[in-house]
Amino acid sequence: MKQAIVLFAHGARDPEWARPVQRIAAMISESAPALPVETAFLEFMSPGLDEAIDRVVSAGARQVRVVPVFLAEGGHLKRDVPILIDAARARHPACEIQLARAVGEDEGVARAMAAYAQSGLDG
Repeated sequence: MKQAIVLFAHGARDPEWARPVQRIAAMISESAPALPVETAFLEFMSPGLDEAIDRVVSAGARQVRVVPVFLAEGGHLKRDVPILIDAARARHPACEIQLARAVGEDEGVARAMAAYAQSGLDG
């Protein structure tokens, strides 16, 4: 089963805002070159989630893991994103489309952010 990852972020009007998401995608590509990875955005930036999912499915993915690069499970992830995921599942019934939890909800990510917050302090 060919797998793919879609890193899904909110988006912003400033194109520089996408750099961290693009860096994460590059890190995944470097560590797993055979694993397709796309970035997608909810608003203001392209591609949208529907386009990114369609792209990886067209390239042969049969399992897509959508990873929200959000700090927490807020309104967008509770209300808007499930509608987008359901629409993608309807468009691609032969593909398993998984929605991961927001990255900020992961214990390891939270620990890394806590360590970063403390990194500039003496002692």
